[in-house]
Amino acid sequence: MRRRVERAERLIENGMDSLGWRDESALHQLYYDPNIENKNLAQKWLMQAQVSPQAWQFCWSLLSPDKVPEIQYFGASALHTKISRYWSDIPTDQYESLKTQLFSQIACFSTGSKMVLTRLCVALASLALNTMPEAWPGAVAEMVRVFQEEGGGVDGRARCLALLELLTVLPEEFQTSRLPQYRKGQVRGALGREWGSVCPLLQQLLRQTDSPGAVKARVLRCLSSWVLLDVPLNESEDLVHDCFSALPDPELFDTAVEAVVNAISQPDSQRYVNTLLKLVPQVLALQEQLREAVQNGDMETCHGICRIAVTLGENHSRTLLEQVDHWQSFLALVNMIMFCTGIPGHYPVNETTSSLTLTFWYTLQDEIMSFESDKQAVYLQVYRPVYFQLVDVLLHKAQFPTDQEYASWSSDEKEQFRIYRVDISDTLMYVYEMLGAELLSNLYDKLGRLLTNAEQPTSWQHTEALLYGFQSIAETIDVNYSDVIPGLIGLIPRISINNVQLADTVMFTIGALAEWLADHPVMLSSVLPLVLQALGNPDLSVSSVSTLKKICRECKYDLPPYATNIVAVSQEVLIKQIHKTSQCMWLMQALGFLLSALPVEDILRNLHSLITPYIQQLEKLADETPNPSNKLAIIHILGLLSNLFTTLDISKQDDESADGSAPPVKTAPPPPGPNPVVVVLQQVFALIQTVLSKWLNDSQVVEAVCAIFEKSVKTLLHDFAPMVSQLSEMLGQMYSTIPQASALDLTRQMVHIFASQTDHFPPIKALFELVTSVTLSIFQQGPRDHPDIVDSFMQLQAQALKRKPDLFLSESLDVKAVFHCGVLSLKFPEAPTVKSTCLFFTELLPHCSDVPPLARVVQEDGKLLMQAVLEGIGGGASRCLMDQFAEVLFSLNKHCFSLLAMWLKEALQPPGFPSSRVTTIQKDTFSHQILRERVNKRRVKEIVKEFTLLCRGLHGTEYAADY
Repeated sequence: MRRRVERAERLIENGMDSLGWRDESALHQLYYDPNIENKNLAQKWLMQAQVSPQAWQFCWSLLSPDKVPEIQYFGASALHTKISRYWSDIPTDQYESLKTQLFSQIACFSTGSKMVLTRLCVALASLALNTMPEAWPGAVAEMVRVFQEEGGGVDGRARCLALLELLTVLPEEFQTSRLPQYRKGQVRGALGREWGSVCPLLQQLLRQTDSPGAVKARVLRCLSSWVLLDVPLNESEDLVHDCFSALPDPELFDTAVEAVVNAISQPDSQRYVNTLLKLVPQVLALQEQLREAVQNGDMETCHGICRIAVTLGENHSRTLLEQVDHWQSFLALVNMIMFCTGIPGHYPVNETTSSLTLTFWYTLQDEIMSFESDKQAVYLQVYRPVYFQLVDVLLHKAQFPTDQEYASWSSDEKEQFRIYRVDISDTLMYVYEMLGAELLSNLYDKLGRLLTNAEQPTSWQHTEALLYGFQSIAETIDVNYSDVIPGLIGLIPRISINNVQLADTVMFTIGALAEWLADHPVMLSSVLPLVLQALGNPDLSVSSVSTLKKICRECKYDLPPYATNIVAVSQEVLIKQIHKTSQCMWLMQALGFLLSALPVEDILRNLHSLITPYIQQLEKLADETPNPSNKLAIIHILGLLSNLFTTLDISKQDDESADGSAPPVKTAPPPPGPNPVVVVLQQVFALIQTVLSKWLNDSQVVEAVCAIFEKSVKTLLHDFAPMVSQLSEMLGQMYSTIPQASALDLTRQMVHIFASQTDHFPPIKALFELVTSVTLSIFQQGPRDHPDIVDSFMQLQAQALKRKPDLFLSESLDVKAVFHCGVLSLKFPEAPTVKSTCLFFTELLPHCSDVPPLARVVQEDGKLLMQAVLEGIGGGASRCLMDQFAEVLFSLNKHCFSLLAMWLKEALQPPGFPSSRVTTIQKDTFSHQILRERVNKRRVKEIVKEFTLLCRGLHGTEYAADY
């Protein structure tokens, strides 16, 4: 085995000549050998062979009739590769003979292997694209003529199928070709002129009664391919009509649908109004076939006919709406699409068609609402009733199946149904913009009749769907002024909840109305008991906890009368461990919002009862020997505390940001006295230190500890001041013992908020200097194993420069070493680390004028920074980082202009730097362009992007197109 592998490697090294194609058994071994090592070698060898100069010789011999199809396929692929990618290698006088050979081979394989035939057709198509229109005018007409001629011993049907395959792949090859942009325009025009040769042939073959089904199917595929070249719809009109005639044939149905859809979805087709108007009755005529398919459970046919109707309606709504003389036929098309939306059965088990229609209703609504007010009023008179009908249809489709049927669904089917309901929800929300408050009244009336009609029993599915409609609208639309919401809140307690799905929707509906409840607090007593009751049900975990959190956030100033009950129920479910970890965290956030509105003494009393059990548990865990089980328990408790402190803020503030990553905006001072969060943190501080002492080398526990303080600092801002000294000391000890990124992130928050305050500057300064010193020692030992620490360190340095540059005046801080660490960090492979480092330098460079130590280090070592940036631009860093490197160059140019000019000249002088692919002239141009731009940062980014493409050899390639 090893000898065969070595032999294969020698074949690769020696190239095609050593193979000589006399020992073809070697190729067969490599190609069919089940051994993965041999397969990999075969793949490598074949890839090299395909692009080698010798490929022109061996590819023809590989097409010999005595070869197996896999070998023939490789030969045809090699031909296509050479023609499509190495066209410039082919002498002009060889074009004709190459074309003749390809025609001959296609004729031979018209009765042979289909995969080889297709590959040869693709090769000839590529040749045509490279030669038309100059070297091969009338290429398509010649293809048709050659294959229509008798001869070669090939029967007419085989020649016909080969011609259709060639004509099909020609536009497809054009779509994927690597032609330069100017050539693409020329070739597209030439292909458009060739349609006159293709269209009559396709019509003839499609209309001949004796044409075999295989030929007609290939004709339809060919039409699909050509219309993607923006063939004018009026020129393919007759063929599209023939496609409709083919739809009743089950063998042709799928390809006919594809052809019609492609033809009428071309952007240019809306210009041909008369043709579109002729298509509407043809689509409407499919309704009978659609109904039969529905009755027979033929999902594929339903799907195809729906695609045609939706494509016509979605792409041409405005055009067809504007034809006021034909309004009835367009309305009929809309109703046909409505039938598709409401197609019987449950998605996705019984049908998969209805989901195709949803975007049509968005499009139609947009077009109607975009008309001028007079026109719009007329259209609304016709289409508002249609949209009310749509709401009924959508809510019916959103209904759950029977419990028994739903239980039989797979988890994948349930997930698809969930996503489908979300899509329906989005559609209902959008439709509200057209129907307005009347839609809510409509839903309320239906729900009221459903819940108050004692004579007629109703299914929970019907009730749930109507509530789901309310929820969909209330989640995103301001319903504060709706006069039906009080009635809805009154109806909710009357709902007989005996099903998890219904209970979930009741919860989510109440949550969606949280803002309304904040304006109408008297209604809280109607719904809060339902929410608290649901908290005890693990099946309603997500809906009940998220709803309570929304109510506590929006209505916290109206909740004090209910606070005792809410805290008691929450404590009970937390102790019973009913909910998963994430819901426990949400519940703590909810309690944080709730407690924020209470008097300080009540907050402290509730905090004591709420967290004492956890503190006791944490004390016990702190005494135990560390193991995976108690680690999870510790992280859980610390997470509960940090989530509680994230939202517990006794000052009045802008609630919009209270639960986000940005610090909340204070709008009123807090009450006098210590902040309750600070009181609690001071009480548990020693315990946290004890936990840390045992778990200091576990990054997850350290991260959880830091999260408590980080979230508290973000929420409390300056109210956290009493703990600054204590926390700074603990952070310093933590980081000195075992450096971790989370400690640096917390230090950054402390610097951000307290560094500029005189009282807190000394402990912050001491902490900053300590963590900097420790991190510098990590750099001396080798930082590559700690990219997270380097990333956080650079962010900390940037924050310090931004908030308190005076920190860099200290004699205890080795500014030069920090600078060198930054230069080293620019060469890290991790993009986030490099971005943070670039931010550090863009904050540092403006302070060259007011912080002498920074000015000295930039003057002495700034060239190293610039060289590192150029190295990254030259190919040493990911292209996604070029904007950040450009910002560093821009900052250097703005604040160190004379030095940068000298550094650029010196750095770019050595050949091959920053890349061997750029010339001296290109480097000089880059240098002059950079130095010229001291104001326009966007232009500097463009210059850097252009230069990095040159350095990487990608300028002018398809890879640069999207950059």
